[in-house]
Amino acid sequence: MSSKRPERGIGNLVVAVYGVFALSATVRASYQLIRRYEEAPLAYWLSLFSALVYVVATIALARNKVVLAKYTLVFELAGVLAIGLLSVLVPSLFAHPTVWSFFGMGYGFIPLLLPIFGLWWISGRKSSIK
Repeated sequence: MSSKRPERGIGNLVVAVYGVFALSATVRASYQLIRRYEEAPLAYWLSLFSALVYVVATIALARNKVVLAKYTLVFELAGVLAIGLLSVLVPSLFAHPTVWSFFGMGYGFIPLLLPIFGLWWISGRKSSIK
């Protein structure tokens, strides 16, 4: 007997984007912390922390763990908003544009929009995801 998984549709795209972000953020943060730490230590530690959040979000979304995914995406969104606001109020902390500064403006606001989109997708799929 085969168990049917719910149709994921756009969810596969969300998982793929989070997977790419997890991989790229891990590589980027590792490089920044090893080679460029003095330039923006706060931003680079945040990059490493964001990599961890992206990894957890990717796993939770891929495994249909709605509660974990929801909390992770809310945490991610709160972080983007808090750090974005901090970068606006104290721009000297973010001397160089980072994925976190100015709400992800330099990255097409993807860091701000991705958790919003992920939460929207989860809210529409709650009934079919365990």
